[in-house]
Parts: sequence; C-alpha cells; structure tokens
Amino acid sequence: MADQQLTCRDCGAPFAFSEGEQAFYAERGLAAPQRCKDCRNKRKNERMQTRQMFPATCAKCGNACEVPFKPRPESEGGRPVLCLNCFKADKGAA
Repeated sequence: MADQQLTCRDCGAPFAFSEGEQAFYAERGLAAPQRCKDCRNKRKNERMQTRQMFPATCAKCGNACEVPFKPRPESEGGRPVLCLNCFKADKGAA
C-alpha cells in the first residue's frame, strides 16, 4: 500500500494520506479523510467554539463544572454527571 495524494475538499490543496494512516483508517472501518490537517483542525476549532456548555455538579467530587450536554435529573432517567477530572480518572481506571 503506497502513500496516496488526496485533494482537500475545503481548500483544494493536495495532501498525503500515508500508508500508516490508511492502515489506521481501514482497521477502524473509516473512509479516507476529505480535508487536509489544517482544514480539519480549523473545522474542529469552529465546532468547539460554537458548542453550548451547561452548568452541572460532579456526582463524584461535588465540584461545579460545565458539560456539553443538558444534564437531566436521575429521577427523569438521567445519569450521574462527572467533571472532566473525575471522568478521566474513571476512564483511566477501566
């Protein structure tokens, strides 16, 4: 499998899709990227800036935090909300 030259759908610039990247994408069943790295990063930053955050209280440590979804009370079928530090700690322990 050789490197492929692809064309970015946003800026039209050619970019390399390396053998390693192709294997990574194929292993996970992903389609080839359509944007160069700069355009992907720009698009990601735009999404992160427009993302609405909601106030919450961490169910583990009790600290105030913000989450990218509207938390629902457990009485309404919601799940406990964790701050980023507790979420990472739980994820690392699993």
